[in-house]
Amino acid sequence: MIKKRLTSIANITAPVMLFLLLQGIPASAAPFWTTLPPSETRKAIPLTNETVSKLVESLKPAVVNISVTQTVQGGGLPQGFRAPFGDEDFWKKFFGDQEPKEFKKKGLGSGFIVSKEGYIVTNNHVVQKANDITVILFNKKQYPAKIIGTDPKTDIALIKIDAGDTLAVAPLGDSDKVKEGEAVLAIGNPFGFSETVTSGIVSAKGRVIGAGPYDDFIQTDASINPGNSGGPLLNYHGEVIGINTAIISSGQGIGFAVPINMAKEVLPQLKERGKVTRGWVGVSIQEVTPDIAKSFGLKEATGALISDIVPDGPAEKAGLKRGDIILELNGKIVRDYHELPRMVAAMPANEKASFKVLRDGKEEQVTAIVGEMKEGETGQPAQDVQKQLGMSLQPVTPEIAKELGMKRAEGIVVTDVEPNSAVAEAGIQRGDVILEVNRQPIKTLKDLSDAIHKAGNSYLFLIFRNGATFYISVEISDQK
Repeated sequence: MIKKRLTSIANITAPVMLFLLLQGIPASAAPFWTTLPPSETRKAIPLTNETVSKLVESLKPAVVNISVTQTVQGGGLPQGFRAPFGDEDFWKKFFGDQEPKEFKKKGLGSGFIVSKEGYIVTNNHVVQKANDITVILFNKKQYPAKIIGTDPKTDIALIKIDAGDTLAVAPLGDSDKVKEGEAVLAIGNPFGFSETVTSGIVSAKGRVIGAGPYDDFIQTDASINPGNSGGPLLNYHGEVIGINTAIISSGQGIGFAVPINMAKEVLPQLKERGKVTRGWVGVSIQEVTPDIAKSFGLKEATGALISDIVPDGPAEKAGLKRGDIILELNGKIVRDYHELPRMVAAMPANEKASFKVLRDGKEEQVTAIVGEMKEGETGQPAQDVQKQLGMSLQPVTPEIAKELGMKRAEGIVVTDVEPNSAVAEAGIQRGDVILEVNRQPIKTLKDLSDAIHKAGNSYLFLIFRNGATFYISVEISDQK
């Protein structure tokens, strides 16, 4: 299956898994970082070469270079060696038992100081599994750093140095106020070129780049490259509005930053506990497409469609049902289905969540008690399977069944197919209904997930299309 390649931008000599599941977290302590007065209360500064130069001069000392050393276990070629002609068994063939079982690799990233006590924000993928972390300041002084807390789901980490000196601090801004077209700066350590400054604009907000169900990136054309990971994206008020995190490896001028408001929600828990807890209600959700909106009687494609319910979860106990469209949470409109998981995650466990849902053409209020997300839970049990197959899916509701000409609501409908994926090449189309996988009846997304996990790489789908049923065989060799 061919997928758009996204690249983390830490300059690591071996691949590092990157998790970018973005979720809001309730702040449990007073902010320990620095902020400036609201921009609307400050006198506007005219943009000139001189003012921009002074801005960069004031910000550079708050940006740090991060050097990490990791120990790689389990053999393979040591750093600096490459197997000829792609033969990964080269070392073992020619050196036999001398194959290295452990070697060191180094990586470079960036970060920014958020408090005079020495707390530094960076990406989790910059420091994960690091044996040693060295922070290099603007004045070339070096300090060992320790990890205070990490959150792989937001790819955010908090580290700390004991510098003993007066440290420069980068004030944090408000990423919700960022506008498309706004001028921005990036400062970091691309390819080891320390204190590199680039400029550009905010190209887009709320970008979903396929990294996970919680994507909400700021896109920028300010040049960022390997080594910029964890560095700040700054506005022209001198505030951090994002954390530079990923690029599209085949593109130029397309970079992505985690909004700083996401970090603000995570950082207090990282400082206090070293990890993050999240709210959870136990639903799988799907996009409300224009066709689905029409079939449900909605005037516009908005909200989040519940496609599955976790048994005995908060949602099921509250009476939420598959086929409900969540329109609001606690009075706040859910404009896009990507918003809902972040909204729920921002709520503490045991708090009441009031959902306005569309059910059978009528609006209803349902109150659920938010649970705590356990390690490994996402609330989207079939999300990985859908990404693996290259399809977006949802259970067939009575409204969808009527629209597709089905006698009864059964199976899983395909709402989107990724171009060039194995299922697309096999002939599966948007609007097809999956009734069976490898002769197993499919009624829910969990049924589909279970059947796919049992099947390996070969799937026989029974498909309903235009009043007829037929089989389609699919082979998926790459399940990354």
